[in-house]
Amino acid sequence: MIDDKKYQLLKDINSPDDLKKIDLSELPTVCEELRNFIIESASKNPGHFGASLGVVELTVALHYAYNTPVDQLVWDVGHQAYGHKILTGRRDLFHTNRAYGGISGFPSPKESEYDNFGVGHASTSISAALGIAKAANLQGEKINTVAIIGDGSLTGGIAFEGLNNLGASGENVLIVLNDNKIAIDENRGALKEYLTDIATSKTYNKVKDDVWYFLGRLNRLGSNVQSFSQKIDNAIKSIVLKNSNLFESLNIRYFGPVDGHDVVLLVKLFEDIKNIPGPKLLHIITKKGKGFKAAEENQTLWHAAPGKFDITTGKLTDTSHCENEPQKFQDIFGDAIIELAKANPKICAITPAMISGSSLCKMFEEFPERSFDVGISEQHAVTFAAGLAIKGMLPFCNIYSSFMQRAYDQVIHDVALQNLKVIFCLDRAGLVGQDGPTHHGSFDLSYMRCVPNLVIAAPRDEFQLRNLMFTLQLEKHNFPSVIRYPRGKSTQAKSKIEFKEIEIGKGEKIKDGKDIAILSIGTPGNTAIKLANDLEEENLNIAVFDMIFVKPLDNKLLTEIFNNYKHIITIEDNSIIGGFGSAISEFMVDNKFNSKIYRFGIPDRFISHGSQQQLIEECEFDYNTLKLFIKNLN
Repeated sequence: MIDDKKYQLLKDINSPDDLKKIDLSELPTVCEELRNFIIESASKNPGHFGASLGVVELTVALHYAYNTPVDQLVWDVGHQAYGHKILTGRRDLFHTNRAYGGISGFPSPKESEYDNFGVGHASTSISAALGIAKAANLQGEKINTVAIIGDGSLTGGIAFEGLNNLGASGENVLIVLNDNKIAIDENRGALKEYLTDIATSKTYNKVKDDVWYFLGRLNRLGSNVQSFSQKIDNAIKSIVLKNSNLFESLNIRYFGPVDGHDVVLLVKLFEDIKNIPGPKLLHIITKKGKGFKAAEENQTLWHAAPGKFDITTGKLTDTSHCENEPQKFQDIFGDAIIELAKANPKICAITPAMISGSSLCKMFEEFPERSFDVGISEQHAVTFAAGLAIKGMLPFCNIYSSFMQRAYDQVIHDVALQNLKVIFCLDRAGLVGQDGPTHHGSFDLSYMRCVPNLVIAAPRDEFQLRNLMFTLQLEKHNFPSVIRYPRGKSTQAKSKIEFKEIEIGKGEKIKDGKDIAILSIGTPGNTAIKLANDLEEENLNIAVFDMIFVKPLDNKLLTEIFNNYKHIITIEDNSIIGGFGSAISEFMVDNKFNSKIYRFGIPDRFISHGSQQQLIEECEFDYNTLKLFIKNLN
């Protein structure tokens, strides 16, 4: 339960209606308590952190000024919404945030009527808000619709598509642009520079402060005055700024920039803006990690709390890790690409706003001219890689598995169809844990396997990851390829690993056996090996094969397997529909074998959030479930 003495105002806020009972002058105290509550909660149960701290005042102001949930708030990206969850009836459940069986770390319509649109990926809010506003209009409902877009989300292509459509629609939608100049890493690109120009133009801001409120009130007097005031407003922006305002040119009325940490000011602005019809954008300036020194000073590290921490010092309290523990797969990738880039001047790296998440920091430092952060723009990342490849460069395009779904057409049309040598490195493949269904890499083997020209592989350990990267970049291999690897740690402590070429499409017999064969792809192969070794002590002789490649399959090895084993088990951390097990079943049917296949993997449903081990157990391809199945089968 909430501490009544610490949170004298927050303790009584169980809904936005409760918030509205508080006097406007006391809202700064509400913000202070809400921010402290988020900090205290995250110190014990780490989750996304900096973004929600940065929008505390915005969150309070929105729920104070608007009639939620009738008025619709669409959050983008969802990890900004912790304060929103706490103010909308989930304060006493917040300690379960991202835990197995607890509340989601992202807005979820299944969870609350205040979460009107589910979002884990970026850049969707404008399109969703426009659809909501249009539907309300068609049904005769008079509501306000607000899209809150921040943390670099405006760099995504779908956000620009939404802006274009919104400006033409004339719908009553407010976009709140939460400009904190950072996604996980610092924002890059022309849009960032443009917003910085607006935010730092002293002349524009001086004139804006004097004129804006006057024009806002003129708008209430009628259409003729509205038209006149709009012309004055546009003229001021065009004269003072070097270029006419981007948003105004799309017929979206621009307000700002304003201090996003002045809650009283924000409430008054929202009250005024509600009376101005049509598409509008309020540009607010915030600081990610606001109110927690460590998060303000290192915004990338504290995008998500890096572990349990002391709220006074900011120091981590979980010191169970040690220097000699295994590296994360992403770090194995980051070290390997540096080694390869030193030897091969054609290698370059591409990431859609995930420099640190993909462990490309060293690459950007050592080879900045060959390293490209394209913003939250996966489609652009893939086609940009295709352009580099067609002129002889060798791009390693690193995109999280679930984010690659957004660029599927580009993979097919721009890379595979032209048979261009692009190496896609899909990080966070399989079940990722607490981020839940929006981030699980459940489908990449299925959606990539059907694309011609692609070679698709999944390493069992750090050795195979490095060797696959080395092999696929060799000059003799001229085709597009995919390497998918999970979130989490490798098998051994960091050590020098020499590169070794792997034969394309060649699987590996790990252990010979009788009657039952386990075929695996990727890291579940480690479970298969342990299982077979342990069962041998119980006089069960199980064969284990690591196929390494889903495409092309090792037909020679599979023929040997089907000729010798009546029972075949497949294990994968991908959807069992269309994935590795499906590929093995297709081979059996096509070649007229008649063994019995038992497929284990992610079932045909969206998997919730929890630890990776909890979710693997829920999906029933964990060690204990497999062991029991094999013993019963035998």
